[in-house]
Amino acid sequence: MAWFYLFIASFGEIFGVTSINLFLNTKKWRWLFSVIVVFSFGFYFLALAMREIFLGTAYAVWTGIGATGTVLAGIIFFGEKASLGRMIFLTCIIIGAAGLKLLS
Repeated sequence: MAWFYLFIASFGEIFGVTSINLFLNTKKWRWLFSVIVVFSFGFYFLALAMREIFLGTAYAVWTGIGATGTVLAGIIFFGEKASLGRMIFLTCIIIGAAGLKLLS
């Protein structure tokens, strides 16, 4: 169940950072409120996951999934460039997070 909590926490990071971008683009207070709510839920699920998963592993996987999801959200929803270099480094993040899980 801890890995499920960690997966949900990662979505908190993805949607939280996406909400930050929406707030910066629109200056609407509802997006700032969304940032607070979404990150709060994300941190709550991260705390639940860390009851069973070591700190280093949980944090690396959480940020890896969050960074990957945020980059993909930027490309899909905000028209950011999907350059070859960006995709290579994104792949490195995924491999690094997955490799950390395999080693623990």
